[in-house]
Amino acid sequence: MIPRYTRPEMARIWSDENRFRTWLAVEVAATETLAAAGIVPKEAAKAIRARADFNVERIFQIEAEVKHDVIAFTTAVAEIVGPHARWFHYGLTSNDVVDTAQALLIQQASSLIAGDLERLAEVLERRAWEFKDTPMIGRTHGIHAEPITFGFKIANWYSETQRNIARFRAAAEDLRVGKFSGAVGTFAHLTPELEEQMCARLGLKAAAVSSQVIQRDRHAYYLATLATIASTLDKIATEIRHLQRTEVREAEEYFSEKQKGSSAMPHKRNPVTSEQISGLSRVVRANAQAGFENVALWHERDISHSSAERVIIPDSTTLADYLLNKTANLIETMFVYPERMRANLESTHGLVFSGQLLLDLVESGISREDAYRLVQGHAMRAWKEDLNFHELIVNDPEISRRVLRAKIEHAFDLKRQLRNIDKIFARVFPATKKVSASRSGKVASRKRSAKRAH
Repeated sequence: MIPRYTRPEMARIWSDENRFRTWLAVEVAATETLAAAGIVPKEAAKAIRARADFNVERIFQIEAEVKHDVIAFTTAVAEIVGPHARWFHYGLTSNDVVDTAQALLIQQASSLIAGDLERLAEVLERRAWEFKDTPMIGRTHGIHAEPITFGFKIANWYSETQRNIARFRAAAEDLRVGKFSGAVGTFAHLTPELEEQMCARLGLKAAAVSSQVIQRDRHAYYLATLATIASTLDKIATEIRHLQRTEVREAEEYFSEKQKGSSAMPHKRNPVTSEQISGLSRVVRANAQAGFENVALWHERDISHSSAERVIIPDSTTLADYLLNKTANLIETMFVYPERMRANLESTHGLVFSGQLLLDLVESGISREDAYRLVQGHAMRAWKEDLNFHELIVNDPEISRRVLRAKIEHAFDLKRQLRNIDKIFARVFPATKKVSASRSGKVASRKRSAKRAH
């Protein structure tokens, strides 16, 4: 059963019709290659090309009797082709067809996922620039640390997505291989040269060496890459879930006018999309574990990997496609509250500048141990008694006697803390590091529109 969240394009790829159609493409390519080599009669290859077809229900009907899917397939095709069908599947073993066809199916699915990754990157880049200079508090261990900007946070997601694009491209290319090496991989009935020609007809490379199957380290790498991508999406979704908490409310996933968050509490605006992304990402990661287990097969092949792959490869590619689109939409439509970010940043009355103050006191001649003692003492008092940290520092005679007031004020300068954001963006977005005035104007316009909308 195809999950209801599957896009039509991905559902078509993993349909029985397309699977058998891809098997047929592999069989025809093999037959035509053998005909060109003079091994199969040319008229037989022409007949197979012209007549070869199948009925899915007939394949399943035969499979119910013979208990072998490839034999059921070749038998169903032979019924349609007629006498020339004796040259159909000539010199091949089942996995010459199944594994090579699966590589083609994975390439089809990968094309969709590659597009999804590019779209997510585009959305992240756009929103990163939009909020490049929107200050907020950075948190470590969930506790206020030092100032960052919301655009900086999104730029981090963008950079990780770029790494995922590179990883996925490599993993998909690693699986762009076919094999026609026979029952144990020794070319007992064909030759490596014929295999290369067959693969070339299909747009694939020939595996340098195989057993009866393409080695499953390739599939494990591919599934692990999908799991890594899913983990990035989980990371993004988890962050938005945290930012949407009532006590934080710095960002929020889109909530439509007619949407309802709870059957019992009309006020609820729950991060259901983010939670769905986090939940389904766990499935992709779990599937990767099954992929690792499939690497170790008995001798030149057993069948333990096959049943698992019929689930984990369609499911993982389908989920990756779904989650990437879901995350792109989440980022594109999320509400952002710069005023709340500023309020949370300022809520600890300057505590977040303690690190810079420590350094400035050391530069003024105070030992690091004494400087740390002074800063931490005031910080702990401000924290416990909800006092203004800045005022405590300014009114400390030991500090004011040894440090100029201007230097103290400079330690609490937000712009100073964020002075390298432009340089970071230049590294993350090297092709767009020189933002034009017109683009800056468009970003500012989007900010104003966002504020009105929110």
